[in-house]
Amino acid sequence: MRFYQADPALENYWRGVILFGNNFATYKFALAHALYEVERSNTLITLEALALPFSHHICQHLKQAPKQTLNMAKPGPFLKACMQFNNGEITLEQFLQATVKHGFKVVLDAFHNVSGGPIDRQFFINETRESKGIRLTDDFYRLAETPQFLNLAHETDARWTLVEKAWEMNLPPQLLDVHYDAQEEVLFTRLSSSRITLTSCRNSLNGYQKGHCFYCNAPVSLERGHAQLADVDHFLPLAAQTAMPGVNLNGVWNLVLACQECNRGANGKFARVPDLRLLYRLHDRNEYFINSRLPLHEAIINQTGNNEPKRRAFLNERWNEALQCRLQKWDPPVQQEIIL
Repeated sequence: MRFYQADPALENYWRGVILFGNNFATYKFALAHALYEVERSNTLITLEALALPFSHHICQHLKQAPKQTLNMAKPGPFLKACMQFNNGEITLEQFLQATVKHGFKVVLDAFHNVSGGPIDRQFFINETRESKGIRLTDDFYRLAETPQFLNLAHETDARWTLVEKAWEMNLPPQLLDVHYDAQEEVLFTRLSSSRITLTSCRNSLNGYQKGHCFYCNAPVSLERGHAQLADVDHFLPLAAQTAMPGVNLNGVWNLVLACQECNRGANGKFARVPDLRLLYRLHDRNEYFINSRLPLHEAIINQTGNNEPKRRAFLNERWNEALQCRLQKWDPPVQQEIIL
């Protein structure tokens, strides 16, 4: 709850739903994508209008990741219809009828629930009994006008992919180790001798930084070709690796998104060590990862410690070791207020 209460912007309430809500099935992510795409000239969105984009995203993900709920041994009627449609066993009309009948029974009421209860801001009202649809609130329309709105679809898909990958791999938590491939800009893990790509690193990190540069709080973009496209940066530079053999500096715990000016501008960070107060910010960001779970939280715990004091001590020790490499300290030349 601290994530959006500390900085109660609408986009952070929305991110709270996507990043921290319970996941027993992936319908929440499909509903979010449907709301990004559906025509919104009328505040009332019928279930028929939601059905096509909602079911389309489930079907597309099913093709790549067959496990879209915790209990695929007994899929419900909606998932059965998705699989039948993918196999060409039912028509589009039959599929959409099944979606309207079965697809929205739980997700509409559960969408806004985080930490056991509803968040303070509601983006739609469930009016299926009165109007056979949902009614978008003013908060959703305001959200759609924010500069961060375009980033949210990328963040949602990255989160969705992480959840389904965790269910698919079913790894014992102590075996999960996540790494960063700088060339492909993805997060990956290994299962036996096989490498498993998890998701885009940039898209996974952005939500936990609330769409801003980790160092100076300038807004960043996830859209390729955008002038504000974020860089993935190693908080403790790889040049410090010699001082800490066996420590995974390519782990999620040490990766942040930075604006291009902070990362490689005239006064950029390069192979320098950020100020200690920024280390505390990194700790807070990592705790958000851990609280959102599946599967990055286990990787960070494995790499940094199984409780909060140990993780804080781990970061302090690595920061001091980096300075022992005679690397200079660095602070962003211009900084806006940051609330993580």
